[in-house]
Amino acid sequence: MRRRLASSALLVSAALVLSGCTSIGDLFGSDATPSPAAKQTPPAGMEGMEKFYEQDLTWERCDGGQCTKLTVPLDYSKPDGDTIQISVLRVPARKQSQRIGSLVVNPGGPGGSGVDYARAADFIVGSAVRQRFDVVGFDPRGVGRSAPIDCLSDSELDTFLGGEQTPDDAAEEQAFADNAKNFAEKCGANAGPLLGHVSTVDAAKDMDILRARLGEKKLTYLGKSYGTYLGATYADLFPQLVGRFVLDGVVAPDLTSQEVNLGQAKGFETATRAWAQFCIDGGDCPLGGSVDAVMQGLRDFLQRVDKEPLSTTGDTAVTALTEGWASTGIAAAMYDQGMWDTLVEAMRAALKGDGSELMGLANTYADRVPNGGYSGNIMEVIYAVNCLDKPESASIPEHEAAAKASLAEAPTWGPFLAWSSMTCGSWPVKTERSTEPPRKVTAEGADPIVVVGTTRDPATPYEWSVRLHDQLAKSSLITFDGDGHTAYMRSNECVDEPIDEYYLTGKVPQDGLKC
Repeated sequence: MRRRLASSALLVSAALVLSGCTSIGDLFGSDATPSPAAKQTPPAGMEGMEKFYEQDLTWERCDGGQCTKLTVPLDYSKPDGDTIQISVLRVPARKQSQRIGSLVVNPGGPGGSGVDYARAADFIVGSAVRQRFDVVGFDPRGVGRSAPIDCLSDSELDTFLGGEQTPDDAAEEQAFADNAKNFAEKCGANAGPLLGHVSTVDAAKDMDILRARLGEKKLTYLGKSYGTYLGATYADLFPQLVGRFVLDGVVAPDLTSQEVNLGQAKGFETATRAWAQFCIDGGDCPLGGSVDAVMQGLRDFLQRVDKEPLSTTGDTAVTALTEGWASTGIAAAMYDQGMWDTLVEAMRAALKGDGSELMGLANTYADRVPNGGYSGNIMEVIYAVNCLDKPESASIPEHEAAAKASLAEAPTWGPFLAWSSMTCGSWPVKTERSTEPPRKVTAEGADPIVVVGTTRDPATPYEWSVRLHDQLAKSSLITFDGDGHTAYMRSNECVDEPIDEYYLTGKVPQDGLKC
């Protein structure tokens, strides 16, 4: 959504419950401790990092697999300075005698937990891949279990997310800007020195140390949504170490913040129109009898909620559905058409004055639990990463102009997303990448990379996958003509089978394959 959240983890939330109960048996023997990986020399660009590339990892049994802590420098320019620890979970290959290697996965965000995602290994990769690869996930620095960034209290975060998102006049615009600046200042005050070192470049360097300590000469990788940005950044830094890479639902690294906002606005507009047709086809759609009528009905509803929030039940911390929460709930359902029925019924209830079901969807999106509290920190760390990765303006007139311009192509979602990145304009720390134009990634010298795009993906528009495919020196594009966010393991065999074969044999899928 506006925070570039593309949470494939959202789509496997039910799977996590199941996989947490799965026994890994005695795949590594009674002590569950594999042989240590051989020492590796740091690659070009990582000179002085020998102690990190030579560290021994201690693996212990944990919920869903094996866990360890990877030690990395807080600041890569100071390898002898402070360190942090990265949480890692490995789900061993089912057939150890036929094991190929480790497959590192990232579900998106930024801020999605790779540990939780890997725990759902049975659901995120094909069964044949699951048989022969250890599935490995890590919480990137600042996320979840890896030195988590914490900017606001739970009640402050409730207020921030539920607050005004589409200011209508000068007073509301100033209040929005003040709220965005306050969030940035709170992060500066509360997050500590790590706040300046949670960029995607930092996470990509961590991932190479993980590759080495897993004993892999090249990295085998599955990145979804923001995970594609992380993967592309890795490929740009370490092209010679790129192995079998799949980037599904692309965030192209050379997109400006404004291009991201408008691109996602158009993506969500397209996805919401598809949902509108679904609502009509189901009969008795509560918002109207045509797609245009449903879309106008949604906009009218959000305007009413902006002026007069709806009551909710079952939550003592948030007792009113505001425009911010309502928009978040609607957006959550766009990620997976399996949630479209839920949104229809939530809208039916909301139009009768009960916002509880729509608030439930918003909670799922935000990793929020009713009565206050968050199960993860994605809604905070997503800013911390994005604000270091791309330049952004704090100018009210610039954001106002972008919001007005977006109405032509995305009247429902344009203003909501155009204002969303303003927090980064006031961010208290800067990096080279947050002060310079975004860069294209060619990954010259890398093995072929598989890029996957979904034609009506709300969060990562198909055009972004084409854009990265055209920039990469060697890549193959798979197109899925469908709805929802990302394609591998959530669409059809046409997508899944060539990707499985690629992981298992190295055979690159046909470029231009359409599914």
